[in-house]
Amino acid sequence: MSINVSELYGKKIITITGSILGDVKEVVLDLEEGSVSHLLLTKLEDLSKSADARQSLAKNRILYERVKSVAETIIVSSK
Repeated sequence: MSINVSELYGKKIITITGSILGDVKEVVLDLEEGSVSHLLLTKLEDLSKSADARQSLAKNRILYERVKSVAETIIVSSK
């Protein structure tokens, strides 16, 4: 699947079972692989301000390999 990274921002993320997870706020790239690594539901600067940034990151990131399709919304597999 080929898409411009800028097209991902703001898209709603929904699981294949219909649960709405949120909107893409940040995109994490794997520069060595040249691919998207994660989609974040919270801005990085907001995560860094939280008391437990590691836990907040774990709750607010979606592995890009879970993405099944990208159109007006992003459909992801359930965990």
